Amino acid sequence: MRVILNGKEMNIRAVWLEDREKGIVKMIDQRYLPWTIKFFVSRSSEDTAIAIERMIVRGAPTIGVTGAYGVYQAVLESINKKDFINVLRAKVKRLQETRPTAVNLFNVTERMLSAIIKGYESGKSSRELINMAAEMAEELAEREIEANRKIGEYGAELIPDKASILTHCNAGALAAVDIGTALAPIRVAYEKGKEVTVYVDETRPWLQGARLTAWELEMEGIPYYLISDNAAGYFMWRKEIDLVIVGADRITINGDVANKIGTYKLAVIAKENGVPFYVAAPLSTFDLKTRSGRDIPIEERERDEMIYVRGYDESSGDLRRVLVTLSNARVKNPVFDITPNKYITAIITEVGVLRSIDDIKRALDKLSSHSF
Repeated sequence: MRVILNGKEMNIRAVWLEDREKGIVKMIDQRYLPWTIKFFVSRSSEDTAIAIERMIVRGAPTIGVTGAYGVYQAVLESINKKDFINVLRAKVKRLQETRPTAVNLFNVTERMLSAIIKGYESGKSSRELINMAAEMAEELAEREIEANRKIGEYGAELIPDKASILTHCNAGALAAVDIGTALAPIRVAYEKGKEVTVYVDETRPWLQGARLTAWELEMEGIPYYLISDNAAGYFMWRKEIDLVIVGADRITINGDVANKIGTYKLAVIAKENGVPFYVAAPLSTFDLKTRSGRDIPIEERERDEMIYVRGYDESSGDLRRVLVTLSNARVKNPVFDITPNKYITAIITEVGVLRSIDDIKRALDKLSSHSF
């Protein structure tokens, strides 16, 4: 992604393996955006688990790749242990338990763990297992980025010139290692010369739209408006929105989608107003073991995210949090919801635009046969 840091233009990813020999993973600390760019340096699989848990990184594809790097770190840490497999399993389980809804994390870490155990049982040396884990993690990162490019190409064809596009949460490069999922078609359409304007939902309570999507679009020079979450229906009713594109944290066999809380409401309003509603996601976001959205575990996070708002204090130059309601308010804070497939116009993937359950089944056949 294009980032301007200290007046210099850079092209960096949301997360990357900084030092392969030492197992050091580096990532953009998304908690500080858009006010300042800071990097979090993970020196262990536990550091990486904390980074996922505390939303230093977030977004299903980025979480998946970060988890893959965490498995590599776990291999480095465990390789000389007498009980290598059990120690490794425990470290991978710790990574998997950080965020329960995004399926990429489970898919990636399970595949890596299975491959490493198989390699160990077949007699591979410690060095071979370490190299194997590093190469799998790096290959996964490259696959995600390549998938995002293809999503961008397929999705850009759905965007007419002079389109106004509504997004929700952040499904850009920060959420998907590089390029993005929901933002990928917008980036490609803009690069091809189409005039686009993005309406960015603020996305309470973590404000990923206001903080992260707006920042990414600002870095790219793509025109946008920041709107409150409650304004989206008004703009659709006024016919000012041509299409909606969102990302996904998990997609079930029947095409139901788990995504940031508030997505379901947007899909219903879009259908009521005749606005196409697209989900952009790589095949790694599909869950082959879950039949419908009702079977997806929905993460509920701590109450402080609801009763406080973090922001930048211009007078002091520091980040602060302020109380926005009663300190003893009872809170429910689900951070994802389920959008039934009937409200989704199509799912944009790296293998094409899936418009029907039959399309989804064909895509899942490709996914089930896909391996390292």
